[in-house]
Amino acid sequence: MESPAGSEITANKEYPDAFRFNLKRNESRDMGDRKQIQTSLSFDMRSPAFGAQPAEIYPQALDMAEYADGIGVNSISLMEHHGADDNYLPQPFVLAAGIAARTKRCRIAIGAVQLPLHDPVHIAEKIAVLDLMSQGRARITLGAGRLPDEFAMFGKSLKDRARLMDEGLEIILRALHGERFTYNGRPIFVRPLPVQQPEDIIMIGGGVEASAKRAAKFDVGFQPMRPDLLPIYIEECERLGRKPRQMGNPGGLMNVQLTEDIEAGWQTLAPHIQHMAGAQTRYNAKEPNSPYHGIGDDLEQLKQSRMFNVMTPEDLVRRAPAEVKPGAGAMLSPLIAGVDPAFGWNSLKLLGGVIDRLKYPETTEA
Repeated sequence: MESPAGSEITANKEYPDAFRFNLKRNESRDMGDRKQIQTSLSFDMRSPAFGAQPAEIYPQALDMAEYADGIGVNSISLMEHHGADDNYLPQPFVLAAGIAARTKRCRIAIGAVQLPLHDPVHIAEKIAVLDLMSQGRARITLGAGRLPDEFAMFGKSLKDRARLMDEGLEIILRALHGERFTYNGRPIFVRPLPVQQPEDIIMIGGGVEASAKRAAKFDVGFQPMRPDLLPIYIEECERLGRKPRQMGNPGGLMNVQLTEDIEAGWQTLAPHIQHMAGAQTRYNAKEPNSPYHGIGDDLEQLKQSRMFNVMTPEDLVRRAPAEVKPGAGAMLSPLIAGVDPAFGWNSLKLLGGVIDRLKYPETTEA
């Protein structure tokens, strides 16, 4: 018998939760030193024709992730798009598995996986295997997607995306709790199961009120595009008698590039940043809630936008406590749009020299 979407889900007795590892270190990873400002690396693997190409940047991403893990970066974030001329990452779970094999401590985050494009059973299996490979470090944000070309490529209709989100979420959560069940006549059974509870792995991303309410309905975390959606999520959780789960905060420093010489850094980065900004403008032309909506590719405007932050390490130490909201972080993009990996490596090593100094003042509640 099928249960309604969002209903309480219980584990299959033949595969009890006691069998899973109880990795309390995940809680300490996410909380960490409450005065320490969180840091992350972001890889979308864009490689336009004028930049470094996929055969070079994929091995570099693995090396960079390993280095970042060693210096104390909190998370590595990967994205998903399909059929992009600039080689945008189409299979984040594959790259995430490589990163899991090269790292020991950092969270491995994928977001947003465009759930309506995919078979939810396949996604559940990928989540389970990634969480096992990383020993409980996976964090997966699921989104509804929005690009017509991608939906057409996968034989799906944009009109069905809300239904596909709800159906997919129910299937994934029930399957990852160990249930053997039938859904719309389809037998569902997933093994192996992940290290973490599925509600601690899965978040819903979005920029509208419906995404906040969907996250509360399914008792999972929420990654909003806009901070004003967080109270809606919290209020809906309270209305449903649930405690809010993990919440992302979009109030951080995005696309940080560290350099000793800001002017020279902008000269190197300009075509890569302009390419990314132009591509994001096109992706988000009909998504007014995205921070990239309408950003364009005018270089002077980009310098003023705070969406791309080229700075010295000392600038980061000075600015981060004021500009990174608690629960957010400083995000480096060391391979931004095919930039020379040597530039990205220099940025990472500069981060390594100051990461222990990235702290909130003692009076700040982190």
